Amino acid sequence: MVGKVYHIAKESSENLFVSSNIPDQCKPIHLNLVARHGTRAPTKKKLKELDALATRLAVLLENVKEQSSTVTPAWLKGWKSPWTGKHKGGELITEGETELYELGIRTRERFPELFIEDYHPDTYPIKATQVSRASASAVAFGMGLFSGRGNLGQGRHRAFAVASESRASDIMLRFHDCCQNYKAFRKSQEPSLDKLKEPILNEITQGLVSRWGLNFTRRDVSSLWVLCKQEASLLNTTDQACALFSPSEPAWLHGVIREFTIVGLMEWTDDLEVFILKGYGNSLNYRMGVPLLEDVIQSMEQAIKAKEDGLVHGSYELARLRFAHAETLLPFSCLIGLFLDGSEFEQILNEQPLNLPVKPPEKRIWRGSTVAPFAGNNMLVLYSCQSNNTSSDYFVQVLHNERPIPMAGCKNSDFCPFDLFKERIAAPHLKHNYTSLCSMETEQAEQIDPTTMFSRILSWVFPTIAG
Repeated sequence: MVGKVYHIAKESSENLFVSSNIPDQCKPIHLNLVARHGTRAPTKKKLKELDALATRLAVLLENVKEQSSTVTPAWLKGWKSPWTGKHKGGELITEGETELYELGIRTRERFPELFIEDYHPDTYPIKATQVSRASASAVAFGMGLFSGRGNLGQGRHRAFAVASESRASDIMLRFHDCCQNYKAFRKSQEPSLDKLKEPILNEITQGLVSRWGLNFTRRDVSSLWVLCKQEASLLNTTDQACALFSPSEPAWLHGVIREFTIVGLMEWTDDLEVFILKGYGNSLNYRMGVPLLEDVIQSMEQAIKAKEDGLVHGSYELARLRFAHAETLLPFSCLIGLFLDGSEFEQILNEQPLNLPVKPPEKRIWRGSTVAPFAGNNMLVLYSCQSNNTSSDYFVQVLHNERPIPMAGCKNSDFCPFDLFKERIAAPHLKHNYTSLCSMETEQAEQIDPTTMFSRILSWVFPTIAG
């Protein structure tokens, strides 16, 4: 599920990749972090949807109260949203604070060479968006990273700076908010996405009506799925709403989804939406993140120059730490070519569209719950490797959610020569300009017509029907 909490996504990863053995002569000299905020409360929009669901469920139960059926789950009777009466949402919750605090501690322990210096904002710049859950995540991370390094309280905490750009002009971490072409593209795709989900939700809705004896609509099912995800990620509850999608007897499934578990199918539809609107489904989704990629490359080049110039360790930047959103982390993962195989990377270079994530029961690489869970992150660690007594070679290792991950653009290695990383992975994107990509005055050749997109989706998801 997109939004799965970090530790569950990390533990449930199917990544069997064997990481590179980094030679002893290689030492980290700089770290870039791009992280999503930690677990948050439901947003205001979700709060309203769940309150409406409570009203709707009461009506459905009233309609069947005279029936003697005993299949209706007991928890539905008199159910109210756990967040009833809450009018503000989206803030970082305690679990989210802990996720980022502990990530900060682990980062320092993993890279002691980088975090041995006293704090200075030029040595360890921390940036976050102006959205409170992102800036609060930055604070929690910093408290862990610098714990025991100050004189404040029993934990010997210290103050540190978190910088933010205005939401209206933050093209580094909220580029999706400032890109008019992207907003137009996203709006144009909503009808085709609804059509994509319609036959799947119809099939599932019929099955739920048959099993539970309640006259659910497609909208009800969508809201129950939202509730399932909120309960699982925030309350660690999977025996209520989620149980509706996990029947012990799958015989009522029929047609195109007979072989699938319902939870798996619902997760897949979520993944399709994320892929199309935020991932590899359209090049604009990730290319609008070029300012962030430029910033990452620039920071590495500056670290290399400082090393070559023989500057004193700690007198230059050692880590650049950023805290933002799924809409930042997902495109950035695409920019550096994660979750691709070699042939797909070549398609990206040749401006060719990728196939959509395969449907269950086939295993797929692209899972929103793995790519960008709460507190999900990419670390790009720059290493200096002494090739002889006089010169150094530089390599980049990418850690996704703290685990090494292969880069298709670097022969599926997680340890890539910096020059190759820059030329093969970054350069094809950096030839694009944010203003040109995002200005409504520019015609985007890559923008896909909604009808064409839907035809492509239909033929991929339901090849027999499309034929």
